[in-house]
Amino acid sequence: MVLGGALSVQFGSAVAALLFPRTGVAGAVTLRLTISAVLLLVVCRPRLRGYDRGAWVTAGAFGLALAGMNSLFYQAIERIPLGPAVTLEVLGPLALSVFTARRLASWCWAGLALAGVALLGQGGFDRLNPAGVAFAFGAGAMWAAYIVLSARVGGRFPGADGLALALTLAALLTLPLGIIDGGAVLLEPAMLALGTALAVLASGLPYTLELLALRRMPTATFAVLMSLGPAIATLAGWLVLRQALTLLECAAIVLVIAASIGAVRVSAAAAARPEPR
Repeated sequence: MVLGGALSVQFGSAVAALLFPRTGVAGAVTLRLTISAVLLLVVCRPRLRGYDRGAWVTAGAFGLALAGMNSLFYQAIERIPLGPAVTLEVLGPLALSVFTARRLASWCWAGLALAGVALLGQGGFDRLNPAGVAFAFGAGAMWAAYIVLSARVGGRFPGADGLALALTLAALLTLPLGIIDGGAVLLEPAMLALGTALAVLASGLPYTLELLALRRMPTATFAVLMSLGPAIATLAGWLVLRQALTLLECAAIVLVIAASIGAVRVSAAAAARPEPR
């Protein structure tokens, strides 16, 4: 289920890149978030009463993180190949894992990840486009915020109600730029069909699969499997977008994946160790 969700997300990103020439980057983001929000609102029918101010603030911050994560990542993959973009983006959750564990081993894994990024730069970050690299780093920071806020929203809202409300806010935030970028093209039947496919591939299907998977496996195992994202993204970029990478870039991606797995395992081990009395 986790691998299926990861495949769905990364191939969904590849489909999004195919939409950019017609809808623009902001238009593709708007299509994904708006249709995802509508689908979740219909399925979940979240209630709006009974929540305190703190719950609404948390949901609002979650919506901002969703809007920022999607917008920055799509800006990145317009400029650099999908595999390197996800490799740089995954440094956000990796940093979160390192700072959560606060152990020497975690810093060692972080060093390995930085070595992977440095190796990725040996081909020249100019080749990757500096703006694209910056957008990918920004998306990683938003991904780390998404992880933290997702847990908080899950504790304050039942089921997927918090996600539905946050996605609605994210869609509203991105709508003006999406309309400016995509215009009437967004309402064409073909674009709406592709947007629906994108919403299902990149949001609906992976969320459902991940939710089911987390009921059957430990969070640490789940996080390790999610670290395979850069490899799957590289495969999707090659198959769908015909994006070829050098051996050096592939080696860099492998280093970041290994660092992510190592950091998650250290963090899980630290959490499992009983506190001294």
